[in-house]
Amino acid sequence: MEFAFELALCATLERETDWVLGRQLGAAVERPGSRVMDVVGVVPSDGLEERAAITSSRIPGLAIEAGVGVGEAVPVGDAFDCSPDHAESVVDWAVDAGFLKRERRGGRTYVRQTVRYPNWVGELVGIENKPDLGTPGDLEHQLRFDAALGLFDEVWLATESYVTGAHLNRLPDAVGVWRFDPETGERETIREASPLAVDEPGVELLAEAPLQTDVALVSPAEKGQRRRRIAERAWGKGWRTYELPSCARCSATKDGRPYCGFYEEVVDPASDCGPDCPGYAAGDAPDVEAEALRDERTPWVRDPVGVARRQSGLDRFS
Repeated sequence: MEFAFELALCATLERETDWVLGRQLGAAVERPGSRVMDVVGVVPSDGLEERAAITSSRIPGLAIEAGVGVGEAVPVGDAFDCSPDHAESVVDWAVDAGFLKRERRGGRTYVRQTVRYPNWVGELVGIENKPDLGTPGDLEHQLRFDAALGLFDEVWLATESYVTGAHLNRLPDAVGVWRFDPETGERETIREASPLAVDEPGVELLAEAPLQTDVALVSPAEKGQRRRRIAERAWGKGWRTYELPSCARCSATKDGRPYCGFYEEVVDPASDCGPDCPGYAAGDAPDVEAEALRDERTPWVRDPVGVARRQSGLDRFS
């Protein structure tokens, strides 16, 4: 089952790397929802500790990209290129996250950053999961999309299948391939991934027909903005995004994956669990703190002091 495969891969990557991991994240620019990457690994740079100190949640992209600095506060209407209502909602979000500070002057709202946004993203790694290469679905199109756009520094295919030369020939040369065993966590590199040109213009495939392919040219600046937003989504979301079911037969693995005692395997609570399941037995959901696991096992910080709170404490000495 692809869900169990995906969680097993995330658990292994969490154990073996210092990446910030997220699942099911939009991976296009012109039409963000048209391509969803199964797993995204953010390889952090030296700015990671600065990012972790701000907030455990996602900072909205519009707040990071707004014409706002840490110096003098500016009016919201001057800082954001969007509707007033949307700007206010983004400000609310960013203030709650501790990234913006809001002031009222003469009936107008002003904002400034509490801290400069750090450059904490070293690389982005995209991973497409296809446990069974016998049923590839849209795999070839998806990976051609990724290679042409160049939004990720590296793109990998993870599969449980035996990989043949014919399989490799159908994939873009730049795509790396892992053979992964979800039971043991063993990950074998069948082919190394080649770096993609993230700092150069990319081509986003919009639609394909027998005699016509519609594309959009994406600038390096647009790619950079989308990469930062993907990293922020991974930071705020993580990979344990599921709810554990209220079933007496459900438990959790040590790394927080939902395990069914009836079927004796990791299951997808959203599609596999509930009163219609023959093994269902009413009970309490397993007591698992996903955020505590993430804080313990990754560079993500569950409850940082927060820049805004640190500054308010220092105000006593000014």
